[in-house]
Amino acid sequence: MAIVPKVNPFSKTNPDTGFGVEANRIGGRFVNKDGSFNLRKDGLPFWKRLSIYSLLMDLSLFKFSVVILLFYVVMNLMFTFLYLLAGPDQLEGFIELGEWGRIKETFFFSTETFTTVGYGRVNPVGFAANLIASIESLSGWLSFALVTGLIYGRFTRPKAYLAFSEHALMSPYKGGLGLMFRMVPYKTNHHLTDARVVVNLAFMEVEGDKQEYKFYQLNLERSRIDTLNMNWTVVHPIDQESPLLNFNEEDMHRSDLELFVQVTGFDHIFSNMVMQRTSYTYREIVWGAKFKPMYHESPDGSTTILELDKLNEKEKVELPVSAS
Repeated sequence: MAIVPKVNPFSKTNPDTGFGVEANRIGGRFVNKDGSFNLRKDGLPFWKRLSIYSLLMDLSLFKFSVVILLFYVVMNLMFTFLYLLAGPDQLEGFIELGEWGRIKETFFFSTETFTTVGYGRVNPVGFAANLIASIESLSGWLSFALVTGLIYGRFTRPKAYLAFSEHALMSPYKGGLGLMFRMVPYKTNHHLTDARVVVNLAFMEVEGDKQEYKFYQLNLERSRIDTLNMNWTVVHPIDQESPLLNFNEEDMHRSDLELFVQVTGFDHIFSNMVMQRTSYTYREIVWGAKFKPMYHESPDGSTTILELDKLNEKEKVELPVSAS
């Protein structure tokens, strides 16, 4: 299908996005909703591409906890196997009789050695068991030092606690149209100072018989605010300088349009700059809607209440006739 969006000839492209332009080589969206890049690297062995530290830092809390638990169990199973391989006369102090009982007690002896708890009922008596126990003790405190560092790094890593609306909206704006989305810092004590947003637009254009992605940095009603402590609706006016001038909903679909958003600011809790990304494809742009208010005065008039659960609430509106 031919892709012929009515591009505003006065719009200037942005060559600095870092994304590829050849339409037949790009798969899916450029940026995922969570801000990660929709990119898979290949061509080198897995072990060269893998960064264990980066992987463990980026895992969700649940997955990170599961990895730590599995590592602990696997390490102790490995040392349990080594103790059993060394022979039954290498450890003494067993209470439970039978093969399964000895395996269980050996496993728990391994956990006590690995964590340097050392209760002392089961203890090594042979050279092989003492050697294994000394190696396990070294492995244990090294492992806990690494895990402690990872936990501290994850706990203190600067992060922008921003939530973005699920959809961007094409809404009436100052007698014309505006493309808008909104965001809010959702942690009670976190807000951003000197918050800045950059919104880039990507869509396919036809040049001769070749389809290429073109990128535009959108002009915004406001690209910076002093303090982001409430919700912020970011608006791109569809004016004479907008690359979306004369676009309709069908043009967006045909041109595989995508917005990608980057927000930066200073977080006083972390005392550091933080950054967060997201994106909206043409499927996530709703025409003829506007956001509902998220905040109101408290009943006693003493404060303002920001209702985070209303971030995505919107209502249908009529678009100007010239834009429909």
